[in-house]
Amino acid sequence: MQYRTLGRTGVQVSSLALGAMNFGRIGRTTQDEATAIVDAALEAGVNVIDTADMYGDGESEEMVGKAIAGRRDDIVLATKAGLPIGEERNHQGGSRRWLVTELEASLRRLGVDHVDLYQIHRWDPNTGDEETLSALTDLQRAGKIRYFGSSTFPAYRIVQAQWAAREHRLSRYVTEQPSYSVLQRGIEAHVLPVTQEYGLGVLVWSPLASGWLSGAVREGRDITTHRSAFLPERFDMSIPANRARLDAVERLAKIAEDAGLTLIQLALGFVTAHPGVTSALVGPRTVDHLHAQLAAADTVLTADVLDAIDETVAPGTDLAPQENHDTPPALLNPTLRRR
Repeated sequence: MQYRTLGRTGVQVSSLALGAMNFGRIGRTTQDEATAIVDAALEAGVNVIDTADMYGDGESEEMVGKAIAGRRDDIVLATKAGLPIGEERNHQGGSRRWLVTELEASLRRLGVDHVDLYQIHRWDPNTGDEETLSALTDLQRAGKIRYFGSSTFPAYRIVQAQWAAREHRLSRYVTEQPSYSVLQRGIEAHVLPVTQEYGLGVLVWSPLASGWLSGAVREGRDITTHRSAFLPERFDMSIPANRARLDAVERLAKIAEDAGLTLIQLALGFVTAHPGVTSALVGPRTVDHLHAQLAAADTVLTADVLDAIDETVAPGTDLAPQENHDTPPALLNPTLRRR
């Protein structure tokens, strides 16, 4: 396992981190299975576990808490808040009211007195940066969080938040968690240059592109990723973007084979090769899935392999731009761009 410094915090983290979104109802993973996954990950040298309050409405946090009982100090524990929990309109966002309340709930579910990294799951356009940063700074000073970060923020919002922290003399985001894979390289053009400029640690999610790069989606074969059941449009081959992804996957599989690698090793080795990336989050549903991903822990891609990947998917390109999660709201809602 490789280790890198998380931004400018001085904290050493593994190049592969364990994402717990699939723990519980989302991935149909039981507590025993979740504990076995955590055991195997820690034994392999993984020291980061990332979850969120809205994964299974708190179920993932509860399962993580039980799995790490008795060894919390060996783990860099991260969770997130901000996406809606239930139907109540104020149970979401970046307001002080919600973040203080929901952190307490997360700590109870995790069975801990603090988390190492507390992340705002998505930028909240209804809440000012000063409000959110002030609440996070107070939670940090109270010892309930060690650091805080953002997740899937547009580049311009990362810059704005850094400015707001300095302007109001508040603590700042020290990490960003964007989506990044061989098939979705858009952050290379805007987010990663900004995170590198400000010295943020970067924990990338979906490095296997929801199963596209795990070997579960191949030409002429049945799709085996469980995500196809609740996100069918992402795997509908009548959609041009999906057809383009499938063509790219077949070319990438050949590159991997020629290099003596699995497709998973190629995919994870690619994202962890970028100097702006600290760790890649893997989200296994089973121990077998985890072992296939851990095989990439020490994968270092050669220059010719990286060049071949660039020829397959151009740098800074998203093959499925409709799946971007950091699109400015005004591009999605016409009322925000018309007077």
